[in-house]
Order: sequence, then C-alpha cells, then structure tokens
Amino acid sequence: MTTARPPVPDAARPLGLRERKKIKTRHSIRQATYALIRQQGYESTTVEQIAERAEVSPSTVFRYFPTKEDIVLTDEYDPVIEDLLRERPADEPVLESLRWAIRKAMTQALADNPDFGRDEMMLRVRLMAEVPAVRSRLLESMSVTGRLLCRALAERTGRDENDLEVRVYAMGLMGALLEATLYWAEGDFRQDLPELLERTLAAFRNLPRR
Repeated sequence: MTTARPPVPDAARPLGLRERKKIKTRHSIRQATYALIRQQGYESTTVEQIAERAEVSPSTVFRYFPTKEDIVLTDEYDPVIEDLLRERPADEPVLESLRWAIRKAMTQALADNPDFGRDEMMLRVRLMAEVPAVRSRLLESMSVTGRLLCRALAERTGRDENDLEVRVYAMGLMGALLEATLYWAEGDFRQDLPELLERTLAAFRNLPRR
C-alpha cells in the first residue's frame, strides 16, 4: 500500500452557466425522487410522480435519466472529472491527478447544491445496496463511467484507451471506490467518506506512462 500524498491545491475553472443549469435540473429531479422514496418507498415511486414534484415533464425526466434507477445512480460529475483531469499538469502523476479531480468534483457538487448532503448520500448508497434493480443498473453504469476514465487516463499517459492496463486500472479503480462506499454503508455511515476514498486511492500504484 502506498502512502497518501498531501492534498493538491484546488485551482480548477468554474463550471459554465449551461452546465450549471443542467446540473440544477438534474438535482431537482433527484431531490424529488428522494423525497418520494422516503414517503412511499422505491417501488411505489413512479416517473410521473417524480416529474410532477420536480415541476418538469416526464419527457424531461427521461431526457436526463433513461430509467428510474439512473436517477439514483447517474453522477453528473463524471464528465466533469474527465475535464478536471485534462487541466492538471502533464507531468503530474496520474494517481495524484485522480485524487485531486475526485476531491474537486465532490466539493463542486456540494457547492452547487448545498441541500445535497449526508442524508441524501446515505439514502443513495442504501438503495444501491438494497434494491436489486438499482444494483443491477449500477453494474451496467459502471462500464460507462469506466470508459470515460479510460479515455482520460489514455490521454494523460500516452496509451491507447483500449490497452489492457488502462482498462484494468480504470475498472479496478471504479470497483474499489464502489467497495469503499459500500464499506461506509456497512459501518452504518459512521466513518468519514472522503477519508475512506483517500485510503482507497492510496492502495493503488500510479499508472505508468507509455
């Protein structure tokens, strides 16, 4: 296991107005979903109810989230992490850039939506762990996020995104972060999640450049 390095200073560009508007709409839909799930459970919550509560049309919900499970799982900051990685110095170790980008994206998520906090994150993780449909969709969505990460890693290392090492590294990282999140849930959310993620990333070695 490697030793975690000191935090990298935050210095990324702010999101554009269009990006922020999209994120705000997605947050509204997600918050409406969580509120309904708390009231009546996951299975009883319909997309029509979610749309009404979020004050959007059902078609808008489906435009942002293809399935109800995606409302819980889709992270609008995955593409942002890819952009953040591109902003890091070219000679910075890949793992250090990843640590900074993940930390920055989490900070940005809370800044854009102060109401999204510990309770919402805990509910999201519980649904991932307890609802079979959500867990099944989670495995599918991880491959999409993994491809984004492969592309970003390939750019930074001079490798092809389909290289075995790049794909294994990206998907190994995705699985490790998921396991850390489930570990957090199994411990009844008593531990600090950012610290658990830092410990998880510290278990990885840097991906060598080509």
